[in-house]
Amino acid sequence: MTDKDLNPSSTHPPIPPTQEDEQFARLRLLRSRRVGISTYKRLLIEHGTAQNALAALPQVARAAGVSEYQICPEGVIWAELKAARAAGAQLVLQGQDPYPTLLNDLADAPPFLWCIGDTSLLARPMISIVGARNASSLGTRMAQALARDLGAAGYVVVSGLARGIDAATHLAAMTTGTIAVQAGGVDVMYPAENTELALNIAKSGLRLSEQPMGLQPMARHFPSRNRIISGLSRATIVVEAAAKSGSLITARDALDQGRDVLAVPGHPFDARAAGCNILIRDGATLVRSAADVLEALGPISGQQTTPELALTPAKPDKPKRSLRETAALHLQILSRLGPSPVAEDQLIRDLQAAPADVAPILVDLELDGQIARRPGGLLARVV
Repeated sequence: MTDKDLNPSSTHPPIPPTQEDEQFARLRLLRSRRVGISTYKRLLIEHGTAQNALAALPQVARAAGVSEYQICPEGVIWAELKAARAAGAQLVLQGQDPYPTLLNDLADAPPFLWCIGDTSLLARPMISIVGARNASSLGTRMAQALARDLGAAGYVVVSGLARGIDAATHLAAMTTGTIAVQAGGVDVMYPAENTELALNIAKSGLRLSEQPMGLQPMARHFPSRNRIISGLSRATIVVEAAAKSGSLITARDALDQGRDVLAVPGHPFDARAAGCNILIRDGATLVRSAADVLEALGPISGQQTTPELALTPAKPDKPKRSLRETAALHLQILSRLGPSPVAEDQLIRDLQAAPADVAPILVDLELDGQIARRPGGLLARVV
């Protein structure tokens, strides 16, 4: 395919693109300058195919005030595909098997995933476990126990391939199924100390990334990775996390995506437990073992409850909030709060909302620094 093939000036009827050509064009569209996920999806809707969108992109850029716009060169995409073949990576497209169903719920779901390993894991129920890089010995043991027992119960365990809690999680779930979501290219071993772990995951589990092949991860890539970790999963468990940490960003993503958030409590004097204790205080399910997780989530769909897991009658799934409903509740809460502290139960009565709906939003706003808790559990808006 060349740039001439995208020239709409020909008088001949357009030839329908082959699936391979369309995939190439879609990857080229997403890799073009200033084309993010929302722009990519809008262009596909407006122009029907990626090839048509590529042809229109320079004019769209000019209309937006960007002169001399150049779409992503074909050579860049050929190089990425060559690197993928060398690494044994498979391109998984949104809307096609084996793209994970739950990830489709995200408004900013990645259009592509590069995968190395067993993609059949994407069709199984998943649960994510995240936590501190500088994990304590007890935290590491807890992550391993949760991953091992949840894997035995039928879950694929998802984490971020970081040192500490993530690494312990992957190791413990290696035999039952684990997925590592990477912040950089799926062929980039980061951190270097987890290279052997990453290679072993590719043999029996799955590594995946939305980023181009060969991309070295930067700080801005990790929040994007975190939304995929939570987006893949039915629930997110935080084992150890500081009051301001990437793990709490993942928890906030899970709440915004309508997923369950669970946390392991820790000692109040341990800074690594501060984030988990905040989450529990504000409504996250307290976790002492995998049994607590299984009780909170109920049986996996289509799976009979075994005697060991039948701790209590299964609870119905919590209704999921849409992103629009979540944003609306954010605004309602902020409009009700000011510098003068207000009791949480009074705020809930004023909103005429269910406490279970309000609690996770309060966690979100507190983590974002928009509200603060005053002595006595009173709430105030940060101005």
